[in-house]
Amino acid sequence: MVHPRCVDERQEDLAEVRQMLAAGEDEIARDELRFLLEDCRDFIEAHRLLGELALAEGDIKLARAHFGFAYDIGLRALPENGLDAPLSYALPANQPFLEAAKGLAWCFKELGRRSEAQGVVEKLLQLDPGDPLAVRGLIK
Repeated sequence: MVHPRCVDERQEDLAEVRQMLAAGEDEIARDELRFLLEDCRDFIEAHRLLGELALAEGDIKLARAHFGFAYDIGLRALPENGLDAPLSYALPANQPFLEAAKGLAWCFKELGRRSEAQGVVEKLLQLDPGDPLAVRGLIK
């Protein structure tokens, strides 16, 4: 997956956010992630991290919104005629999108929206049939 230039330009800021999260400074990290999104709305990793923060606080609806936004950004970035090869989780550039998709499927399941969860899982399995994130288990 190729990310917009604004994402590449903010990698140092993202590294600082990860340090904040590791230090338990969730509020400061959340503010920084929101700031990063002001000038770079298509920053999948920022939306994914905001989704994780919302989950940690028990706000599944907000987590679903962030994961869903990241998922939609990723889907729009894919070629219309499909991929020639799997969107491998082994490639770091693909991980935020695939992890956000898994988070979205989990949120849909928890919110009782099984058919939507199943749709996301099926898309993930289409993109990477090896199922490195074990998403098949989400819809059993």
